[in-house]
Amino acid sequence: MSDGQATPAEADSEKKTLKTISNPVRRRWPGAVVGALVALVIIVSLIAATVPSLLPASQGADDNTRRIAALTIFVTSYLTLAIGKVPGLSIDRAGVALVGACLMVAAGALTLEDAYRAIDLDTITLLLGMMIIVANLRLSGFFAVVTWWVARRAHRPLVLLGAIVVVAGVFSAFLVNDAICLVLAPLVLELTLALKRRALPYLLAVAMASNVGSTATLTGNPQNMLIGSFSHLPYASFAAALAPVALVGLLLTAALIVLVHRAEFADHTTLHAVPPRARVNRALMWRALGAVGVLIALFFAGQSPAKAAVVIGALLLLTRRVKSARVYAEIDWSLLLMFIGLFIIVAGAERQWLTPAIVAEVARLHLANVPALSLLTAVLSNLVSNVPAVLVLHPFVAALPNQATAWKVVAMASTLAGNFTVLGSIANLIVVEKAAQRGVVIGFWEYFRVGAPLTVLTIVIGTLWLWR
Repeated sequence: MSDGQATPAEADSEKKTLKTISNPVRRRWPGAVVGALVALVIIVSLIAATVPSLLPASQGADDNTRRIAALTIFVTSYLTLAIGKVPGLSIDRAGVALVGACLMVAAGALTLEDAYRAIDLDTITLLLGMMIIVANLRLSGFFAVVTWWVARRAHRPLVLLGAIVVVAGVFSAFLVNDAICLVLAPLVLELTLALKRRALPYLLAVAMASNVGSTATLTGNPQNMLIGSFSHLPYASFAAALAPVALVGLLLTAALIVLVHRAEFADHTTLHAVPPRARVNRALMWRALGAVGVLIALFFAGQSPAKAAVVIGALLLLTRRVKSARVYAEIDWSLLLMFIGLFIIVAGAERQWLTPAIVAEVARLHLANVPALSLLTAVLSNLVSNVPAVLVLHPFVAALPNQATAWKVVAMASTLAGNFTVLGSIANLIVVEKAAQRGVVIGFWEYFRVGAPLTVLTIVIGTLWLWR
């Protein structure tokens, strides 16, 4: 313009440029800080690795350097896992666990052979087998069939909610809650949008019921699988102890969702669901269901869960109806990688820091007392997530007089604590992500006002039940 005034577009561009120029530190400092922390951890690890060659006669300096490196790697890895990402870097939890594990070996906290031995192959094998089985059920169209079968019979919002809670809870008890959320969240979202209902309360039901239902068995979630491997508890006795807690928890889940979202369930409108045309491979579906039935029977018969799951899963690959590559694509390889890394990180920290003095200090917390152990587990699970919490507690629970009860308490509290916030479990995050893909936002407060009271009530009930 001839008068020297800028156009609106030019003014906006100028403002953006000035903002970028005037605030370079604000834009760059998170990445710079993270970069400095990462560099510090690597430097400490390399120092620990080179001290023995630089100071071959100084055993004390060597030991102290390894201990400092192990503590630095352990704390940094756990903080990053708790946050879920590293600002400024494109690395996920699995990558963090792998880097931490490699640095433990590089720093000399563990030898490579000790790192191999630290990996609990029973847990990895059980997870892999269960993922193959769930993949076959999903590819067959089984979950879509169940969802729309429920929809055709649930003619009231309250009935629909109850059905979703039951389906998510029961399936999660046997087939791993993370996998169930991955399958059910998009199906429930599609169903509620087709019925023109608010999707939020029903998606909360998927996440929370899957967490609660997974409490019931040793195959319900990854932390219970860990506990099964550590404790060697019989599948049937574990289920007998914790299935009642899960049942009461599912009732509370439905009740609290109805209480908080009264307007949605006070509506007595009759629901009419028109199921879409789903691709169902009936032969594959019945084959997979038969495999699940045999698997559950083997669990209750006392067979090793890892052995039973991987054998049944492997046999399901012998088919002409679905390519093995499609099954492999359904497996959460990053979760398996994260577990492997965590085993090594915790083993390195234990090797360098788990002294008799520290064990004695932790013993003063009276972890043999059920309420104390339950509270510590719940708090720790919300600080660093449930799987890392179980790994940290392992050496201390192993020293308790009544390990069977202690492990059941840890399983109960670490799982139910996942409902406290939307960040409390991987299952929650899966549901949030699937909802966001369709424009449904599950905010922190929307989740918290149901999840927090549900967590407190279920953990109190579970603690009293196991304390009796």
